This record gives sequence, C-alpha cells and structure tokens, in this order.
Amino acid sequence: MSYLQKTRELHALLDQGKDLEALDKFFHEDLVVTEVPSGEKRKGLSGQKKAVEEFMQMAEQFHGGGTTAITANEEEGISMAETWMELTFKGAPTSTRMSEITVYRWEGDKIKSMDFYYHDAMMAAAQQP
Repeated sequence: MSYLQKTRELHALLDQGKDLEALDKFFHEDLVVTEVPSGEKRKGLSGQKKAVEEFMQMAEQFHGGGTTAITANEEEGISMAETWMELTFKGAPTSTRMSEITVYRWEGDKIKSMDFYYHDAMMAAAQQP
C-alpha cells in the first residue's frame, strides 16, 4: 500500500473520531511529534495518546471537522494532510475553528515522526478559560 493510501486510511479513521485507533494502527512506538509553532516535542506513542486525550478533555462540544487535502512523496516516505475542526472549549463563549497541516515521516508501515503546523493563536484560544 502506498503512503498516500495509508494516509487516506489514517484520515478516514481520524475523520470518524477514531483517533486512538488510528494511533495504534499507524504510529511507531518511538514516535516523535513536534508542535512547530511552540517547538514542543513529545516522544513516544504513549505521549501522543496522552496529548490527544488531554486535548479531547478540553473540548466541551465538537461541531465538525475533516480532511481537506492529502498528498505524498512516495520516494521519500513523507505524506501531508490539511485538516480542520470546529469546537467549543470548556468555558469559552464561542466556538473556535482550527486548521492545520500535518507532515508525516514514515518508516515502513508506521509513522516515525509527525510535525503539526498551525497558527499559534489557535492554541491560545484553547488555553483560555
């Protein structure tokens, strides 16, 4: 299966809200995740699972989301996806629309590293009470 196909399958799971299932299926145990705007790094699949669970706990209501574009460089083992979601964070008066680009670097059938690119103000909205 190509990296493009794998990334499409990954995002089909994510678009259904099956984030933890997607992590188990597609991500390497030694995953390194970089939040590019802040430079924060998480190491290990368990660290990424914890971050996903913490993010989900900050949300009061999900209004929608999805994947708008996917591409891949098969020779280099890199794929990318553009995604969006709209949600209301706990204690926030209005919803927030978030968009990001994610770059995946594959090692065989598993993603070894992942970089998130987004506008830093997006996460500032998530941190406000």
